[in-house]
Amino acid sequence: MDIILKKDIENLGLEFDTVSVKPGYARNFLIPQGFALLATPKNKAALEATLEARKEEEAKLIAAANAVVEQLKKTAVTIPAKVGSGDKLFGSINNADLSAALAKAGVSVEKKYIKIPGNTIKRTGKVVANIRLHRNVEYNYEFDIVSDAPVVAAPAAPKKEEAKSEQA
Repeated sequence: MDIILKKDIENLGLEFDTVSVKPGYARNFLIPQGFALLATPKNKAALEATLEARKEEEAKLIAAANAVVEQLKKTAVTIPAKVGSGDKLFGSINNADLSAALAKAGVSVEKKYIKIPGNTIKRTGKVVANIRLHRNVEYNYEFDIVSDAPVVAAPAAPKKEEAKSEQA
């Protein structure tokens, strides 16, 4: 079922996007909550008229989004995390963690605009997240996840010769 979003909805789309969702989700949640309209020909025409009237505002929003993308291109982020055996993380890294790391680096991006493949990251290494700041402005941002502490090796077992000398 195609709908037109009236608000930004995380993991679905931005305001004025036309998206396809399951009929029950649209009928039972999005439309009654006032988050969406059915994408009928009449509503699509109204959407086009609204977008035409907002062209100047949209141009400003696109310019602001492009400015943020330019900041992102200049910013490298490394997120430290607790790491277990191999490169597996204790816990995971998600879009809120990336948003906080970008804020520390001086770039303000809300977490709802960040889309990480699989929604969470559970291993160290380079990761690419899609940052969608406007319906016409998307950027694939690459960042690193590293261990926050050196890997601690398990203590070695005492040698048998040392154990015998201690008993004597």
